[in-house]
Amino acid sequence: MKAKINWFGLAGSIVILAVVIASLYVPWWQMSIGNIQVGEGANPIISLENMELANVSLSPMSTDINFLGTGFTVPLIWALNITALLFLLTSGIVMLLYSVLPAKSYSKHLLGYAYKKPLFAIIFFVIPLIAFPLITQAVTENLGLNISIPLSGTTSMALPVGFMGVNMSVSAVVSAAFLWPFWLAIVAAGLCIAARLYHRKVAFIPNVKPVDSAPEEPSPPTPVAPAAPPTPTSSPQEPSPEQSVPQAPSESPAPTTPPPPAPPMEQPATSTS
Repeated sequence: MKAKINWFGLAGSIVILAVVIASLYVPWWQMSIGNIQVGEGANPIISLENMELANVSLSPMSTDINFLGTGFTVPLIWALNITALLFLLTSGIVMLLYSVLPAKSYSKHLLGYAYKKPLFAIIFFVIPLIAFPLITQAVTENLGLNISIPLSGTTSMALPVGFMGVNMSVSAVVSAAFLWPFWLAIVAAGLCIAARLYHRKVAFIPNVKPVDSAPEEPSPPTPVAPAAPPTPTSSPQEPSPEQSVPQAPSESPAPTTPPPPAPPMEQPATSTS
């Protein structure tokens, strides 16, 4: 029989491994602050178009934060990156093993472990990413600033004149974008979900009879055994001890001889006149 392969799972495992490798070099989301202009009052006197004030590169597997060319590492974020890297790497390997052996008894457990990981990685990456600009905007509004960080696109950020006692204005351009490993991770999550939906077709192997098999001959009738004679309900009584003892033969009476016949009686003579 031809071996079955879950092609959605096979493609998903390859894409997952590609995402893991690519995310070590290219982030999922990147934000940069540059094109700085510094001026006294409303007239800028310094314009640094090619200078980058800050750069933030994020992905579940790596985090790179630079400010004025100096990198920062947060131990908690680094530990989360290592955890996500191990989860996605094992997910890709397990999905690959499942895809070539989808009909085994343990294949459903492999699929259940592997297909959720890319989706969870995207969810837990996007939720903090959406919360970060909202928190930043709420904090800066309390300080009298209007700073907004876009998830995708370009916007300007300005410090008003007189802020913190400085009679100078500072403006910068903030740009952010999702890079291609993020979209590749979405493709991997979609393929893994499709592999889960396709699992029933490759896991179930019907018992199909060969086409050239000879038809089954009807079995001969089973002979019926004759009915057994009825069983007596009462069991024969055993002879009592008295009946089992042989009795002595009784004495027979002596034979009697018949009496002799009586002599004939003489008749008297009759006279004739």
